[in-house]
Amino acid sequence: MSNSLLALPPECDAIVVDSHTISTRIAELGQEIAEKYDGEQLRLITVLRGGVFFLADLCRAIDMPLHMDFLAVAPYLPGKGGAVRMTKDLEDDISGTRVVLVEDVVDTGLTVNYVLSFLRSHGPASVDVCALFDKPARRIASVPIAMLGFEMPDRFLVGYGLDLAGRYRNLPFVASLNDDFVFGDRAARLR
Repeated sequence: MSNSLLALPPECDAIVVDSHTISTRIAELGQEIAEKYDGEQLRLITVLRGGVFFLADLCRAIDMPLHMDFLAVAPYLPGKGGAVRMTKDLEDDISGTRVVLVEDVVDTGLTVNYVLSFLRSHGPASVDVCALFDKPARRIASVPIAMLGFEMPDRFLVGYGLDLAGRYRNLPFVASLNDDFVFGDRAARLR
């Protein structure tokens, strides 16, 4: 196994989106946000942990003053019961501000809808979703994505914030896991 972040991990079968394509699209999203919210009081908010990678690059691509904040949630797990719940609240007051929820991936939509409802309860002027990756094939709850990086296939993906049992978030690209790995014994041992 290679220790290089440029190498495809052995559990993966392909790079789905390379680092250059990701950085190019983030620059475009940053410009779009700067134009849309020019002159506004803007807050970028992301959900820890996966969204941090996207937020860090996106905020540097937005040529205007802004504030950032972070939330943490215990997500809904299909088949495991329970519900989404907040584990870290906002540090700053967002009432009357323009908020962009910066999401690494919109999958089922359940967690994003919970977070949107939570943010709206704090009285912002508006809340939009900027998602780097969207997996519409897995959608259970409708999510209004205002700005989107990439529509992704219905595969288990890692890299650029997306993880497998906490691993591979730091890959500079997005790769798909081998189906044999996802459904085999090795995946179970990582959990």
